[in-house]
Amino acid sequence: MSRIGLSSYAFFWQLSDRVSAPISIHQALERTADLGVDLFQICDYAPLETMNDRELAALRDTAQRLGISLEVGTKGIEPEHLRHFLHIATVLGAPLLRTMFNSPGHAPTDEEAITIFTEVLPEFEAADVKIAVETYEQVPTSRILAVVTAVDSPYLGICSDPANTVASLEMPQQVIDAIAPYVLNMHVKDFGFTRKDGWVGFTYAGALLGEGLLDYDYMVTAFDPNRRNINQIVEHWLPWQDSEAETIRLENQWTQHSIQYLRSK
Repeated sequence: MSRIGLSSYAFFWQLSDRVSAPISIHQALERTADLGVDLFQICDYAPLETMNDRELAALRDTAQRLGISLEVGTKGIEPEHLRHFLHIATVLGAPLLRTMFNSPGHAPTDEEAITIFTEVLPEFEAADVKIAVETYEQVPTSRILAVVTAVDSPYLGICSDPANTVASLEMPQQVIDAIAPYVLNMHVKDFGFTRKDGWVGFTYAGALLGEGLLDYDYMVTAFDPNRRNINQIVEHWLPWQDSEAETIRLENQWTQHSIQYLRSK
């Protein structure tokens, strides 16, 4: 069965220095449990990379106490970086690592990516941790697919996020169709365009799930997450509002709405 989870991106503003009293990742887990959710993806959360084993074990213990399973997310595919996050995933008991091809200072060619994954995947397979490469605007989906199919391992697949690819003029439905057989993880966030002041251009940002341009029903039909045990991770692209209090209120409201929406489906 597919499980519903929250990403650290569901607490993007509350975890950030933009608010006067940022919550900790332990508090984000507490909030997740309070919402009746038992899966959390710690994704692009910078402090995770520098945690020592004692700090990682404390995070794992918090999750276990709350009955929450963990997944991990980072950016980049340099071999030592992937090995470092494999260690993090192993300590946390996380069976999936989401990543992206590019990182600051490293933009691998397809051939380099194939070589790297071929080198490190036996270590991931031994630890029973899968890698899911996310679809996003910096790398054409066709390139991600070329690498994944060339490596041809059940431990390498795709993290679907059709919202990201719009910025490179890849339409969500086309991306969904192309990646469907290879999806290991789903990021679920809605999105839309609004006119800027004076009707000069648009803002592309998040929308309340079910009210934007994401065709969720089409995506679920294509991926069949329940049959394939693909977890659905809630994220947001919520712009900063007029005040900190309103931003936090809306972030929490969007999260609760997203959970209810997915459960209703």
